[in-house]
Amino acid sequence: MSVDNRRTARKASSGDSAPREIRRRPKNRRAQIAAASAAAFGALGYHGVSMEDIASGLGISSAALYRHYPSKYALFREELLRVGRAMTEAVELPAAAADWPPERRLRQVIDALIAVTIENRATITLVRWEGRYLEPDDLRTLEDQQLGVLDAFGSQLAGLRPELTEDDVRVLRLSLLSTITSISDHHANLPAKPLAHLLSSACQSIIEAELPAEQPAEPLQVVEIPDSFKHELLLRKAVELFHERGYPNVSVEDIATAAGLSAASAVYRFYRGKSDLLAAAFRRAAERVSGAVGPAVASSSSPEGALTALIDQYVAGSFAERALTYVYFTEFQHVPAEERTVLRNIQRLSVEEWARLLREVRPELSPAEARFLTHAAFALVVDLGRAFDNQPMAAQCRVRLLMQLVLFGRPAAA
Repeated sequence: MSVDNRRTARKASSGDSAPREIRRRPKNRRAQIAAASAAAFGALGYHGVSMEDIASGLGISSAALYRHYPSKYALFREELLRVGRAMTEAVELPAAAADWPPERRLRQVIDALIAVTIENRATITLVRWEGRYLEPDDLRTLEDQQLGVLDAFGSQLAGLRPELTEDDVRVLRLSLLSTITSISDHHANLPAKPLAHLLSSACQSIIEAELPAEQPAEPLQVVEIPDSFKHELLLRKAVELFHERGYPNVSVEDIATAAGLSAASAVYRFYRGKSDLLAAAFRRAAERVSGAVGPAVASSSSPEGALTALIDQYVAGSFAERALTYVYFTEFQHVPAEERTVLRNIQRLSVEEWARLLREVRPELSPAEARFLTHAAFALVVDLGRAFDNQPMAAQCRVRLLMQLVLFGRPAAA
């Protein structure tokens, strides 16, 4: 018997147990929890995640998680406000910047925010779309943080381009923030350095934008739905309520009342439930974008012409169905699981078609870069829409130009 075997035998005969492994609590446990929760909330939304889900993802017990955070809301709140604070701190200029030229000052705040956004990509999506679920005081704090970022952009932009009107500055500063934070709206991959360069270049095109004069709001082609078309009326009212309150805060009873039905049970004659209404809305939005590609390509003499036509149609459709466009960006995690794969495929193919056309116009772009710019152009429409609705400062002609600048790096050819 070997020495090691004799030692093992002696331990076994004497009743000694095997040495106990000492598990030490990681020093960065709170940071691990924050990262895991941000990923979970970003993928499934605030209402779609439980503390048990987060604990399971970390390989710890719920009790261990509760030692760090008393509730899911406390974890959600801390992560959003942490990133909101990081964003505001990023755009604070150092004292030495007082002697810098305006262009360098603006470039500093943009590049600093790009770096923070890339570093916190998973949580930025919460800041963009889930912040409405914060309690009123916390929501005001987050909104103040975002306003601080916009003010930093605006003051430096006005210093660089004093000829801009106040409304022009408001539109351009939000376009900069939208372009940068749009990376949280999707899962395309690009290494940090080329991604930062791509976003910086897109922002430069926005900084130099020559916006058309403000114009009266263009009339929107809103189709009136006869009361007899209950299935269509239900869909529109559901989308409006999802937009106003958020999907988790809307009941079938709310939808029935909005559509003029006497009881919630009447909804089930047309849809299987609230989630079925949401899925129908998503199919409509996705097919509106995907269905436009073929005709635009067929009727255009160049890739740039086709993409310009698609931009025009996308803006017009988004303005006509503002609530649907917003819901499409905010509520995907609530779509029934069996529908998500189909919808993701439609979304992916639409983005790929836009990106393919873009690369024909700009062959220096990689496929990933073209996808990032396509997503940024889409984000501009919804962000300008929810900030300014249909005000003249964000008229369709201006939004179309900004999409062109993000995609082409210049206005589209006449």
